[in-house]
Amino acid sequence: MIQGTGSGVGKSVLTAAFCRIFLQDGFNVCPFKAQNMSLNSFVTKEGGEMGRAQVVQAQASKLEPRVEMNPVLIKPSSDVMAQVIVSGKPIGNLNALKYTNYKQKLRKTVRESFQKLAKEFEVIVLEGAGSPAEVNLRKNDLVNMSMAFFAKAPVILVADIDKGGALAWVCGTLDLLTKKERQMVKGIIINKFRGDIALLKPGLKFLEKRTGVKVLGVVPFFRGIKIPEEDGVYCDDLKNKQLAKKKINVSVIYLPHISNFTDFDCLEKEPDVDLRYLRLPEELVNPDIIILPGTKNTISDLNWLRRSGFAQAILSSLDLRPSAILTGICGGYQMLGKKIFDRGQAESSQKEIDGLGLLDIQTYLKKDKILAQVKAKERTSGKSVSGYEIHHGQTKSALGPWFEVSQGKKSYFDGAISSDRRIFGTYIHGIFDNDEFRNNFLNRARKNKGAPELAVRKGLNLEQEYDKLATVVRNNLDMRSIYRILGVKR
Repeated sequence: MIQGTGSGVGKSVLTAAFCRIFLQDGFNVCPFKAQNMSLNSFVTKEGGEMGRAQVVQAQASKLEPRVEMNPVLIKPSSDVMAQVIVSGKPIGNLNALKYTNYKQKLRKTVRESFQKLAKEFEVIVLEGAGSPAEVNLRKNDLVNMSMAFFAKAPVILVADIDKGGALAWVCGTLDLLTKKERQMVKGIIINKFRGDIALLKPGLKFLEKRTGVKVLGVVPFFRGIKIPEEDGVYCDDLKNKQLAKKKINVSVIYLPHISNFTDFDCLEKEPDVDLRYLRLPEELVNPDIIILPGTKNTISDLNWLRRSGFAQAILSSLDLRPSAILTGICGGYQMLGKKIFDRGQAESSQKEIDGLGLLDIQTYLKKDKILAQVKAKERTSGKSVSGYEIHHGQTKSALGPWFEVSQGKKSYFDGAISSDRRIFGTYIHGIFDNDEFRNNFLNRARKNKGAPELAVRKGLNLEQEYDKLATVVRNNLDMRSIYRILGVKR
């Protein structure tokens, strides 16, 4: 089991790395995280919703994602409320206290999911959440030490040295564990190291002497390996970049409850695309493409668009740049319309709100959630896409649809396109992962800008990325000791 000294230390990526390493070494391996809190989710072939990090780990294991790998998913909709997904299906919105009281009912579900996987796989790489040293959460813990005890899984503790204070973080974490919990910790990994490791060695010796736990290695801070992020866009992507005049400037509005931002990873790999995530309206300068992404709370984020000045900035950009394109995905699509109704309070206590009025559509939020993998064709170009839908809304449109969706034996239209063909909206996540569609979409922007059209480029080759990740991690860890911890002779 991979646990961390805190959130964001790299547990998810290292879990994916270990899944690929064990797979390379001939083991039948799968990931497991009992409870995940993330707005970045995915829909399985069976129509279940699960955390994106466990999807990445499943891919690293060359497996089809299954909800048993992440039986509980928490999707925050505000600072105090969250939608709870159990075994792939939403059970409702709970505040923190109600969820804490509900946890005991989930323990059986979590353990049954793990046991089902344990019957099928030789190795399971478990991931913890946050820190096991949150003493106020110990009594109702589902995902850290209680899961390690149930699974009889030795624990490797990961610390992020890039943030600073990693030695104190490790020592403090171990000091706050009970004696029984400390005995589960069999190794320490220092993650995201920059610089000369010779300068770190005295600190590593101190750690081993102070804690009695072996340091299994130091993983360097790496770039050039593109693994989808779990909870947020990497902070460097949020910094203002110098505007690239010759590039296609793609501006994604960083909504407070942004979800499924991995929709745009493949855009970042295009050689002439400058992809940026914007937190401030003054950063919206000379965009060629503006994207309103998905969100867990459409009404709240639409209110934020207006309060922050982003709504006006978007409208001004469209007026000032006649060639600019605006695209809304899922919740972003709903925001582009005339009205959003939430009479059943599926997301908010606000029962209706005016949209941005850029598309002649109206959305009705429903408590029932639509979860499906889909295949579709863009009606204007005939380009095929595959992706997934994950939303509460049903939208009525007076405009021509963007896609025709095929789902099993039935078909239906999705999305809308404005009469001037500058504004597009869809419920389908993952459209830009489709190479021919992405290239055709970008070529419209290139043509509008007077830039040369480009040929189709292949998107991310995740198999190569997982292999590169495994190589970096393997080469910087004591794998012999890790196999000894696992109880396997190599």
